[in-house]
Amino acid sequence: MSRLDPATLGRRLDDLLGTGERLIRGVPESGMDREAPTGDGRIRDVAFRLFRLGQCYADGMDTARFSDDWRSEAAPDDLRDGASVARYAALVRGRLGGWFEGASAREFARIIGAPGGPRSGHELLAQVCADAEAQLERLRAGLARIEMD
Repeated sequence: MSRLDPATLGRRLDDLLGTGERLIRGVPESGMDREAPTGDGRIRDVAFRLFRLGQCYADGMDTARFSDDWRSEAAPDDLRDGASVARYAALVRGRLGGWFEGASAREFARIIGAPGGPRSGHELLAQVCADAEAQLERLRAGLARIEMD
């Protein structure tokens, strides 16, 4: 189990998503359709997956089953530019903020079905934070390539 408490992890996840939201906001559609250097699809797909991960955590905690589908999802067609992806990010952050605000310690002790086996909501949150950090680094790498071209 993570040494960090769920409240700290929740703030960490929000910080990661907030950073991604700020990074992607001003990217034009032409930049969003560039391929990411990490082989993860287009820049908009990489950004979308970062925020979709947060959505999957909230959904997983509500349904007691965490889906790993976020890893392969492409951004919906209506998320064409950085501003539209940033709006989606803001919605996800709002949903997560509301979820964390109402969550009790008991929520984090619940066992959630997840890829790799069942784990507590606390353990899942620690994994989601680690995955979000890695996804944010993929996004940064993709955006750095756009700036270099």
